[in-house]
Amino acid sequence: MSDTHEFELVHDIDLAATPEQVWEAIATGPGIDSWFMGRNEVEPRVGGQTSMAMPGFTGTGTVTAFEPGRRFAYRSEAAEDGTFMAFEYLIEGREGSSTALRLVHSGILGADWESEYDALKKGNPLYLRTLAQYLEHFDGRTAVPVSAFGPPQADQDVVWAAVTAALSLPKDVAEGDAVSLVLGGEEIRGVVDTTLEPSFLGVRTGDALLRFVGRGGVILTGHHIFADVEQAAAEQAWTEWLAELFQ
Repeated sequence: MSDTHEFELVHDIDLAATPEQVWEAIATGPGIDSWFMGRNEVEPRVGGQTSMAMPGFTGTGTVTAFEPGRRFAYRSEAAEDGTFMAFEYLIEGREGSSTALRLVHSGILGADWESEYDALKKGNPLYLRTLAQYLEHFDGRTAVPVSAFGPPQADQDVVWAAVTAALSLPKDVAEGDAVSLVLGGEEIRGVVDTTLEPSFLGVRTGDALLRFVGRGGVILTGHHIFADVEQAAAEQAWTEWLAELFQ
């Protein structure tokens, strides 16, 4: 009996941006850097290569559809067990310079498919919310992606309690709550823009979309910094921040 399982998830979101703005965000490396995960590259043609790089991980794929302003799709390379993921974005312009975007996320998951499926089902809409925040507040600017991992904890409740306390937030976080934290001796202020307890917390500042992501006691950042920062130095600073938080 196979330990792999096919899946398909469909997500829709309305965006206050033109189809051209949405295309730049979803189908170019700098655009994807500004709201999704890691450092991305896209070769702009069918059959072109895609890549996503994070500390300790690089994923590659192939562009399967490239219709500017309408449809963009790519598929990751299949692993030895046959597992892979495919992403398809469908763009439809609406009145008032707005856009309807549909994400179809499909593929084959491995033995731990139920947990993976649950994480994707919850996580995909949150990344699309980050896309909406990017287009509303930082459109036309390019982010430096900052990925950092913290030491593993006993469970996600421990992670949530520590992160919210460090951000001067109550445990029961609500969107719109004010945020304050100290990084490298400097205070950072912002507001909660997205939350899913206890696994995803989004904070918007004047020059960043900060994302704290975790599951099963794991904690990492998926930040997007819209300022002149050096990626390696920023990732080191956040790695140290997480290490100090859970020492």
